Amino acid sequence: MTDSKTDAAASAYERAGVNIDAGHRAVELMKGAVARTHTPAVLGGIGGFGGLFRAAFGHMADPVLVASTDGVGTKTKVAVRVGKHGGLGADIVNHCVNDILVQGARPLFFLDYVAMGKLRPEVVAEVVTGAARACEALGVALLGGETAEMPGVYVEGELDIVGTIVGVVDRPALIDGTRITPGDAVIALPSAGLHTNGFSLARLALDDLDWTEARADLNGQTLADVLPVPHRSYLPAYDALQAAGVDVRGMAHITGGGLVDNPPRVFPAGVGMQVDTTSWTVPPVFELIVQRAHVERSEAFRALNMGVGFLFIVPAEHRASALDALAAAGERPWVIGEMIAGQGVTFSGGQP
Repeated sequence: MTDSKTDAAASAYERAGVNIDAGHRAVELMKGAVARTHTPAVLGGIGGFGGLFRAAFGHMADPVLVASTDGVGTKTKVAVRVGKHGGLGADIVNHCVNDILVQGARPLFFLDYVAMGKLRPEVVAEVVTGAARACEALGVALLGGETAEMPGVYVEGELDIVGTIVGVVDRPALIDGTRITPGDAVIALPSAGLHTNGFSLARLALDDLDWTEARADLNGQTLADVLPVPHRSYLPAYDALQAAGVDVRGMAHITGGGLVDNPPRVFPAGVGMQVDTTSWTVPPVFELIVQRAHVERSEAFRALNMGVGFLFIVPAEHRASALDALAAAGERPWVIGEMIAGQGVTFSGGQP
């Protein structure tokens, strides 16, 4: 026998645009992938009001927690247009992991927030499963999250995703850039594409093109192939440098602000960076955006990563061993510049 009052309330809530059952279905679809990320430090299962993580850092002299929260910006609109949502989960996990990696922190656990106007369980599950797979690959626990259905706030068919990462670093091993000196080498690693930044500019430039057309200026790929490519993690690269005994004095994650604004966030006073713009070839998708958006290259280097995903700053005498260690780990590193007396980032080899 059903409760007519409960039925009436439920139907009223659905008339308001919220489907509770859809939320339950989304959890059912994703819970297996989430459970596979749970390390022995995770206590309890899925469905609690809060995630439980046992913080045991006996091997550290002075453990410091490092946390970061971010979103993927308007890349969500690209995912909706091409019907590929799973990459957004990897995007947000890897973005957040890279942000705390800059200080030498290893990720412990991650939490996600996915919201849309009308909940589509399969889409939510695709996003969260993508996040879970990225977490699993890095040994990070997906500890919890929130799925929100908010009619009238989000446009029908659109979604938003935000992530929070918590990691830990032993205070003596904290990397804060204070040991960076002029003469240090700057080693770059490539991005996988736009990562999670610059999509408002990219959509302005590319919106009216056929995204399913194989393009000669993209080496035969389509925009639907290139634009959704997920943000990559640089944690394994850092692990390779540590294993090789390389002294990493500073790192920079090249996100919003590009090569102009991100590196100086870790510079000590009186030290700048000189970047050689001839040291790498800017990938075709960035050149296409610059051409069609009619922006100055200097502006593009602030809005886009231009093919550079992460920087390691090491002593000049460790440059060769760093390059060897990264190459052995399957990376494609190159020396992009060096640290100099001064401030900010300057470019040699022509204007960016």
